[in-house]
Amino acid sequence: MAVSQCPSPQRPSDSLASASATPPLSETACLIGLLDALPHAVAIFDLHLFCVHTNAAFAQITGLRIASHGGRSLATLLPGAAAQLEKSIRRSLVDGATILDQPLDEPLKARDAKGSHRWLLSVKPLEEQTPDGLIAGVIVQLRDAKHDTGQAIRAVETQSRRLLDNLFTFVGLLTPDGTVVDANRAPLEAGGISIEDVRGKKLWETYWFCHDPYLQARLQLSVEAAMHGEVLRYDMLVRMKDDTRMSVDFMLAPLRNDAGEITHLVPSAIDISDRKRSEAALRQSEEQFRCVVEAAPDGLAMIDHEGRLTLVNSSTEKMFGYPREELLGQPIEMLMPERCRGTYPDLRSAYMNAPTSRDMAGRRELYAMRKDGSEFPVEIGLIALSTAGGEHVLAAISDVTQRKADQGILENALSEKTVLLNEVHHRVKNNLQVVCSLLSLQARTAKPEARVMLEDSQARVKTMALLHQLLYERSDFSRVELGQYLRRLGSLLRELLGEARSRVTLQIETGDSDIQMDLQRSVPCGLLINELVTNAIKHAFPGGRHGKILVHAELVSPALARIVVSDDGIGVPPDLQLGAMPSLGFQLIPLFVDQLGGDLRLIRENGSRFELYFKPGLGRD
Repeated sequence: MAVSQCPSPQRPSDSLASASATPPLSETACLIGLLDALPHAVAIFDLHLFCVHTNAAFAQITGLRIASHGGRSLATLLPGAAAQLEKSIRRSLVDGATILDQPLDEPLKARDAKGSHRWLLSVKPLEEQTPDGLIAGVIVQLRDAKHDTGQAIRAVETQSRRLLDNLFTFVGLLTPDGTVVDANRAPLEAGGISIEDVRGKKLWETYWFCHDPYLQARLQLSVEAAMHGEVLRYDMLVRMKDDTRMSVDFMLAPLRNDAGEITHLVPSAIDISDRKRSEAALRQSEEQFRCVVEAAPDGLAMIDHEGRLTLVNSSTEKMFGYPREELLGQPIEMLMPERCRGTYPDLRSAYMNAPTSRDMAGRRELYAMRKDGSEFPVEIGLIALSTAGGEHVLAAISDVTQRKADQGILENALSEKTVLLNEVHHRVKNNLQVVCSLLSLQARTAKPEARVMLEDSQARVKTMALLHQLLYERSDFSRVELGQYLRRLGSLLRELLGEARSRVTLQIETGDSDIQMDLQRSVPCGLLINELVTNAIKHAFPGGRHGKILVHAELVSPALARIVVSDDGIGVPPDLQLGAMPSLGFQLIPLFVDQLGGDLRLIRENGSRFELYFKPGLGRD
């Protein structure tokens, strides 16, 4: 029988009229439950007369456990009467006729009964629920002819009632005009009412439905349609205990007798509140997803495994100049320049074989094409998504036209500043060299004591000028490589040896350590080394002594550097304290150490040894 939608009064935004795909009750489960409740011996056989299901009464006849009946043939289950049984069953299968209470010629003996019993055979073909109505098997019933028919009927009614009352599904029985005859326990308890409160009333006038006039009118129309043989099904909101509401999947079906006449109507319903909540949560989640997608400032486009657009947001429409309707279902290649379209299918196939979330071009420049044919630079990020419909890719598209323009401006400004800084360092270096030349000229005519001080000042100026020279040569004004600086500084300091060059050597050791320093740290570091080496040259080797001065730089750890200035001369006097001597050089040493943020240690053994510890890197700590 076809299932149709109930004719309903016109009311907008009816959220209760949606069809449900979940049946209110398994028909197979109900059939098996009813068969097991029958007091007569009942079994279901397929077309080849192999057992599909039996009940306890049938098992008493065969003497076998119910679980062992499945798949056995009729001949093995009832060998004494198999011939007559098979003949009757075959006739029913061929003719499609129902056989009622046919006496068996051969007696069968029940396992727990005394003597032989006379049995009545009934056979009912089972038709498949298809337009062809094909016969799928038969129901075979064996009833003891001596059994009290009235008692059997009462037992069936009792068992059936118990079965219905134990179902959580709501089931009732109506007369054809919609008057309630009976209802199972579940809807009564859920509504907080008794059967007396609803029996004899029209279905739409009962407690469950009287809260909504529209629902009452719809039920009246449903009863009229069911009276004419229609099966109706829709969702509704019914009233329950304490005036609460429950969403149910409602079904109303006609019940016919053997003559095909409609004698009753059967309403049924199941609680779908959880399903409704899940659907509402899903709708909310989908709405939130749509809001996020539409609010995204970047273009978002979802692509299926064939490279066709299945989703785009408003930013994509604005970016490319296409309305959404022209994009959906089209290949993604339509948004690419002509020169890029040939290689894209192969790239897409390779990506789909191992989809990952990543940049589309690995930071390479990409270009897209608008509807008007103009091209613009983009960056695209790919997000792999696994859905019920297969693998999809969500592409996040960013128009980087403005960013590239800004980047060009910044690069030009940086280039200009680089040229300017280069010129500044070059001019500072030249000016410092001019100062050195002036100091050298002044020293020629100065008194001996003044000449020494002028030469010391000249050495300090050369130390600073060397830094600017290195920055100018490297065109990198942010850092100085300490090893290279010390090696160049060593060449300048060797000039200070003068006549002592033949007996005193200056050795610079930097190893492979890459110690990077900025200009602010490099200046005090270079001046400090200049003072320590100059003092060693002047005071460590008196009276023509021979010896060696060593400058060693290394990384003790990634966060700590060490510079050692040592000599094997006569050593620093015990009473000498850094910063407390009248010599300008020894007064400057603590200032340079403080500017470096370091720690200077003096070790008096085998000459003198100065160890400087400081944090390398760029910028001040």
